[in-house]
Amino acid sequence: MRKIDLSSFQIATSETARDINRRIVLNLIRMRQPISRADLARHTGLQRSTVSLIIEQLIEEQWITEGALGNLPRGRKPRFLHLNNERAGIIGVNVRPEVTTLALTDLNANFITQDSLVTPSNPQLFLEQLAERIENLRKAHSRIFCEGIGVGVPGRVNRKSHKMVFAPNLGWRNVDFKNYLEKVTGLPVEVENAANSCALYELWFGRYSEGTRDLIALTVSEGIGTGIIANGQLVSGVDGMAGEFGHVSINEEGPLCRCGNRGCWETYASNVATVNHYAASAGRSNGASQRSGPGFEDIMRLYEQGDTRAAESIDRMAYYLGVGTSMLVTSFAPALIICVGEVSKIWSKVGPIVDSIVAERSPLSNMTKIIALDEFAYPRLRGAVSLVLQKHFVAPTVA
Repeated sequence: MRKIDLSSFQIATSETARDINRRIVLNLIRMRQPISRADLARHTGLQRSTVSLIIEQLIEEQWITEGALGNLPRGRKPRFLHLNNERAGIIGVNVRPEVTTLALTDLNANFITQDSLVTPSNPQLFLEQLAERIENLRKAHSRIFCEGIGVGVPGRVNRKSHKMVFAPNLGWRNVDFKNYLEKVTGLPVEVENAANSCALYELWFGRYSEGTRDLIALTVSEGIGTGIIANGQLVSGVDGMAGEFGHVSINEEGPLCRCGNRGCWETYASNVATVNHYAASAGRSNGASQRSGPGFEDIMRLYEQGDTRAAESIDRMAYYLGVGTSMLVTSFAPALIICVGEVSKIWSKVGPIVDSIVAERSPLSNMTKIIALDEFAYPRLRGAVSLVLQKHFVAPTVA
């Protein structure tokens, strides 16, 4: 149920109705391609002339294309329609503190090509280098019409200014990805928190969320992020700041977090927290461990090989992932929680620990399925692509 906001509303016009019909048709083509105009008219209840007008517009905008002729026993043979994956594409960008990855995909988020760059500490230098890489992708595939750029960032994005307000693990504040990249590339740009974009990825492309309207994406990397879908809608809070559970303190006397708080969830359950714990157990300082000691991938390999210190560090991580996840289950009672991150590679060992802690701590644990997404599905990159897709596929906002 949505209450009409009488202080800020938009009257539904004939143009609004056309926009809604256009998106319904585009979604049907995406979900049921190949499909004919006649089938679209039957499914939507729209007049065939209305469907034809929408189709011509979508073809002109290069969203869809016509394919093979269908076979009918009599009458005019239908021409099948499908998304224009040969000529239309989207660029997705996944920003992380060490390495940023980007990809050009088709309209089904299938990769056409990928690239990466080391993330510099200076945000302006980063934007310049990223814009150059984006232009290189476009030049190398000039026959593809790019619909836009989606950028997933490890921080919260103000939905009014579109700036990334603060990313503790990057140390950046008020970075204007959107306006800079739009000015340089001439393409529309959507910027969103990485966990939010992962939640949208699961909603649009996921294998586990069909029919699900309440889910949470839990990103476990240098920090911890949460993207929350409630009743089919992304929970954004005031100006897009909702969902910072990684910076909820679970121990007021715990380690100092980069956000300035103490004992934040991510200081116990993130990749960095696990690397630091392993280093401390080996008698090294945190700084030294990150420069010369094993990284998180190394610790996972040592864990699989039976290393005692690695096992202790990973088990500790799993325990605290369970502690924080139980908070999410009790707070939101989602049908599904998806975990995104390198830890998914050892989820067969980590997952049962998380499940047991959630079962102990949350009375609602039997309502929620907790799974890990395969890193090789690139949910963060495809989540960034989803930021552009949703602008064209979701229902327009009215009232």
